[in-house]
Amino acid sequence: MPGLLVAGTTSDAGKSVIVTGLCRALARRGVKVAPYKAQNMSNNSMVCAGPDGVGVEIGRAQWVQAQAARVTPEAAMNPVLLKPGGDRRSHVVLMGRPWGEVASTDWLRGRRALATAAHAAYDDLSSRYDVVVAEGAGSPAEINLRAGDYVNLGLARHAGLPTILVGDIDRGGVFAAFFGTVALLSPPDQALIAGFVVNKFRGEEDLLAPGLRDLERITGRRVYGTMSWHPDIWLDSEDALDLSGRASARGGARRVAVIRLPRISNFTDLDALGIEPDIDVVFASRPADLADADLVVLPGSRATIADLAWLRSRGLDRAVTDHAAAGKPVLGICGGFQMLGHTVRDPAGIEGPPAEVAGLGLLDVETNFVAAKTLRLRDGQWLGEPAAGYEIHHGQVACGAEAWDFPGGMRADMIFGTMWHGVFESDPLRSRFLLEALGLRPSGVSFSTAREQRLDLLGDLVETHLAVDALIALITNGPSTDLPFLPPGSP
Repeated sequence: MPGLLVAGTTSDAGKSVIVTGLCRALARRGVKVAPYKAQNMSNNSMVCAGPDGVGVEIGRAQWVQAQAARVTPEAAMNPVLLKPGGDRRSHVVLMGRPWGEVASTDWLRGRRALATAAHAAYDDLSSRYDVVVAEGAGSPAEINLRAGDYVNLGLARHAGLPTILVGDIDRGGVFAAFFGTVALLSPPDQALIAGFVVNKFRGEEDLLAPGLRDLERITGRRVYGTMSWHPDIWLDSEDALDLSGRASARGGARRVAVIRLPRISNFTDLDALGIEPDIDVVFASRPADLADADLVVLPGSRATIADLAWLRSRGLDRAVTDHAAAGKPVLGICGGFQMLGHTVRDPAGIEGPPAEVAGLGLLDVETNFVAAKTLRLRDGQWLGEPAAGYEIHHGQVACGAEAWDFPGGMRADMIFGTMWHGVFESDPLRSRFLLEALGLRPSGVSFSTAREQRLDLLGDLVETHLAVDALIALITNGPSTDLPFLPPGSP
């Protein structure tokens, strides 16, 4: 069935935004559309229900794109998920389940081993949906990786996908990036590049128009639109690139300081707090950043022991315990919850070198890392309010004498810990937590409504600024057969 590849001139050019907006726009037109990303590298992930009833893990961006498409998210939408295990090694999740590791030294061989499964997942989606909108990764002009590529033009060649390039004009040099990307590709790859989309434009379109006309003339390819920069675009992020942009500027009545761990994961857990009108969420990396915080949050971590060592090296451990000693609330989520306990043990080296270290001692829990990974959706209640979330972890947490009296975890006075990600997306649960921890009355805001409004905004922007009818024709008919070759081509 027809499809489209949305590639980018760089990482973070806006591929996810364009794919998400297209999914919502096509879904509103009655098209049965599925998102897809062959390989994602992210520490932000989501659990979906697997075909056998056991949870599967995919990148958070593809989960959100499925929401935009109004379809059920599944492992085939992100068949390969890489989780950084260090500078030169990544943990691989294949079709939602742990698969092994790939090191930089065997990257090409490892990519070839995963390509078959990724392409099979695309073919499966394509057989069940009217359109598949695929998101590339990085840039297709990474010519050192082209031999093992199955995410960008390797995928496009496999499925015969017309491809559009997204460029971030806010960074500068977008015309050179468009031209140079195409000109570095081989003739068969160039034949699939149908055109361009400019992202994050802030100026007068009359000033941009001559450059777009020249780009079309010298490349023989169409510009399918210019997406304007909009302050309210905020998607669940794939990685930590946009953390600095997630700090609220509202000057809310209560300040929530989230410790910016080096290996932070699933920091989208805090998005639900960020929509609250009386909450100001900031990311902190120094003890001084916690001095005037009303609530301190230790978020998830891809390497709990290593990030706990980093915490201590910067004196943040003392800042957290001093905050707790003053009777102020502390919240730990997954790895952050584990740090709040007495001991963290990783005898088999699941997340790093084998080690056993002391935690911060604020909760009566101990953590032991095991090879089996827990992936499951959870639900329950707390103080009469419904609670729901999902678990993604190797660390098994055991309580001491205190009961599990907080969803997915426990509470001791003003210290809260949970193994459930996404728990604050439940409006009643979030309201009750903020009342207990900070004395805030319910605001009445709805996180699910806010997310839907953001997705509808993206759909509106795509319909307004992109040539959607022309993109549908491109998806249906494929790229023109007379697209010119731009020298020099692939080396």
